[in-house]
Order: sequence, then structure tokens, then C-alpha cells
Amino acid sequence: MPHTPRRRETSVGAALSHAAARLREAGVHSPEVDAALLLEAVTGWQRTEQLVRRDQVLTPEQSDRFRDLLARRVGREPLQHVLGEATFLDLRLEVGPGVLVPRPETERLVELVLAELNAVEARVGDVVLDVGTGTGAIALALKSARPGLEVWAPDVSPAALSLARVNAERLGLSIELRRSDLLGDPGVAAAAATAVAIVSNPPYLPDADRRSVEPEVSAEPEDALYAGADGLLVARRLVRQTLDVARPGALVALELDPRNVGIMAGEMEGAGFSVVRVELDLAGRERFVLARR
Repeated sequence: MPHTPRRRETSVGAALSHAAARLREAGVHSPEVDAALLLEAVTGWQRTEQLVRRDQVLTPEQSDRFRDLLARRVGREPLQHVLGEATFLDLRLEVGPGVLVPRPETERLVELVLAELNAVEARVGDVVLDVGTGTGAIALALKSARPGLEVWAPDVSPAALSLARVNAERLGLSIELRRSDLLGDPGVAAAAATAVAIVSNPPYLPDADRRSVEPEVSAEPEDALYAGADGLLVARRLVRQTLDVARPGALVALELDPRNVGIMAGEMEGAGFSVVRVELDLAGRERFVLARR
């Protein structure tokens, strides 16, 4: 009877060390963190429990699954795509190819908008728009924090709207999803005319950046990343539309490339917006423009 070689057993600690080494060699910026998150996806054990279980041997099924996920991440597939989800503030969102993964920087945009709404005592039924909603991250975070808001979440991408709908249903949050090129849909434009706030994280990278972005970024949908020669093509369109439809005093809050925040703030002031101010992200870079119509 032929002898079947015994499968080599792998402990939690050995698996993490091996994975971190491979990820580091592949150029991943946070190899230990990524390795722990991949193992959590396989076992359900968070990082503290992984430390306690360092000497525990993984099952063959766990080892195989971990190896498969690691290979994808070593190939520089975005971590969130490998995991199938991303955390945004306190929300867990489903993500996938074809829709931009929400970034930690954008959490700050939500915080700034909520602070502005609190300052003017937003009322139940007030309308807020998240233009270009993607996964629904901004819209759902606003609705979660302020359930009384009527949150509209337009996007031109059917894939994005489908994913945002999945996330809204998973979280039990009601938002108005509508296919629209910015404010182009008549229903979206009508909602914008009554809105207390119009928020957007539009595509904002200059086209020249296509040659220099990291592999994870290049895996994202290009129409959610790039916006013309200077990166302001989409933001300028949205600002023009906002000037046409928004009511006086409405908040307009944008996340932009730090290279362009000062330029856009100046253009908005020149166009007649008031109370324009620039806010920094957590890394100390100019990232957000807040203004009132």
C-alpha cells in the first residue's frame, strides 16, 4: 500500500511570521497587520486571540484558505478585495472589484459634515446628498449617526449602486439610491435644491498619476480615481451644478487631492461661495474644502 506523506502542520505563530515575510518582500506597507487580518478572515480570531493561540496548529482547511488569501495579497490585490469587506468608521461594508474601496481619510469628511450639521441644529427630515456614493460609505455613515436625515446617494455606476444597496440592506439603513451623473438626474437635482448639505469624494487624481500609483490603486476602477489633467474635472462640474441648484446656506463639502485643495477653495470663493475653509486629514495634509452656497 503506497505511503501517503504526512501533511506538515503549521502553528498560528509560524503562519503569521511566514505571511508577514512574504508580504514584506512583495512591498506591502503593513505586512504584520495584513497577515493578522488575513488570518482573522480564516479563523475568526482577532489579533489579541492570535497572540494567545500562537502555538495552536491550524487545521488543514484553515491552512489552505490562508495560503490562498495570502497569495492574492502578495500579488498586490487590495486587502479589502481579498477580505471582501472594509471597515468605515463603525460600519462593515461589502466591497469588490469595480467599486472604489472607502479610504480612512474619508472618515474625517463624515466627521466634519456631522459637526457642521450639529452647529446649525439639523432637523428630522433634512436632506443630505452623498454624490458619487460608491459603496455607500459616506451616506450610510451619515444615516447611522443621524437617523432622522433623508440621505440621497446618487452614483453613475450601476455596480456601485448595487453594492451600496447590499450594504444598506445589511446594515438596516434606509438611503435613497439613484443612478445619476453627479446632479444630472432630475430627481437628484430636486433633492439637491432642498438639501442642507451636499457631500462628495469625487475622482480627483490627475491623469498623469496613472503611471506612478501603487498596484493596489491600479486595481481600482479608473473612472472613480482620475479626473482629467489636473484632477479637478469632476469636482468643477459638481461645483457648477451646485451653484445652479443648491439653496442659499447649503453646505458643500468635498474631499480632494491635497495638491488641489487650495486651488478649489480659491475657485469656490471666486464663484460666490461663502465661509470657505480648508481642513486637514489625519496626516496633516490639506484634504477637504467646506463652503456654503
